[in-house]
Amino acid sequence: MAKSERVSFEGSQGAMLDARLELPAGPPRAYALFAHCFSCSKNNLAATRVSKALAEHGIAVLRFDFTGLGASEGDFANTNFSSNVDDLIRAAEFLRDEYEAPSLLVGHSLGGAAVIVAAEKVPGVKAVATIAAPADATNVTRQFAGDVEKIAREGEALVQLEGRPFTIRRQFLDDIAEAKVEDAARALKAALLIAHSPTDATVGIENATRLFVAARHPKSFIGLEGADHLLTRREDADHAARVIAAWAERYLPADPLPEAPDAPPEKNSAVVSETGAGKFLSWAAAGQARFLVDEPEDVGGLDAGPSPFELLSVALAACTTMTLRMYAGHKELELGRITTRVKHAKEEGADVFSRAISVEGEVPAELQDKLVEIASKCPVHRTLERGAQIRTAYEAGSTDA
Repeated sequence: MAKSERVSFEGSQGAMLDARLELPAGPPRAYALFAHCFSCSKNNLAATRVSKALAEHGIAVLRFDFTGLGASEGDFANTNFSSNVDDLIRAAEFLRDEYEAPSLLVGHSLGGAAVIVAAEKVPGVKAVATIAAPADATNVTRQFAGDVEKIAREGEALVQLEGRPFTIRRQFLDDIAEAKVEDAARALKAALLIAHSPTDATVGIENATRLFVAARHPKSFIGLEGADHLLTRREDADHAARVIAAWAERYLPADPLPEAPDAPPEKNSAVVSETGAGKFLSWAAAGQARFLVDEPEDVGGLDAGPSPFELLSVALAACTTMTLRMYAGHKELELGRITTRVKHAKEEGADVFSRAISVEGEVPAELQDKLVEIASKCPVHRTLERGAQIRTAYEAGSTDA
């Protein structure tokens, strides 16, 4: 299963930047960087959903708070577009030194403009994806248009952005005026995906047009119809995440894991084949399902899938829930959703499976007792209690089922 780790690294202004590294199940096929929107954080919906979706596709993603934002150190008032680009370069160096250089850059809003500009300074980048990115960095001043004159006149002003106060200084305005986002798009050597909503009221759709026209092929555009600028609706963030993950497949290394085995030819059978990654990581196939199995890290595994005893617990829990549903159907009982929880443990050398049954809604005490009794009649329960015969043979020359 995918997991998230908290990491940190030194930013361009010497402050420690807080980050999350989203890791896929098994060895990452590639690494990516995510740049969040202006005055946002690494934990906004677009950043988290896109990062997790890419991790589900085998791509590890580092998302971090720019200097002075979120949980990162530093003074936001001393930052600007150029320092954000430099923070991105530092993040890429961190990945290269500690893990692997990023081959994909993803940016949202001003973060999208930043990844376009940063791309030429990050060796090994194969693809760049933007969400609601401006073609001109000065577009960001629309968010505090009423304060621009005061900033220019007095040197700084306290402005409200998404309901929070931020100090913006004249140097920020001067810096974004010098940013050449379209020129960077024109010079971009990596593949480019531009995702933008035609109804974006913060960064208009014409920005996507300008970037697309400026960039050379390979380039792609996807319309995020109905989405707002921050992708505040979960379904919009999920859609953008799926599109970026699918698009990136073409430009990133192939999945390092071999293909899952074919379905077993017989019913009530399963096949498990090693992937070659890690010490225990294997593909499992049962019926039409394909999934990874593994062992926990404390015994040498990658913790990239359920362990054998966890699968045994799943079998008991599944059989129990199904048996109770069959009983309810036979007795024409109106039962709510049935849930069975099973935990395996070793107690004085013996294997113990602790099982808990719950049903949504009110269940009379006498029926609760009956359900506990029926649970003991599930086939997996009976098999575990009485034991089973296991016959093993060596199948010469066989590599799959």
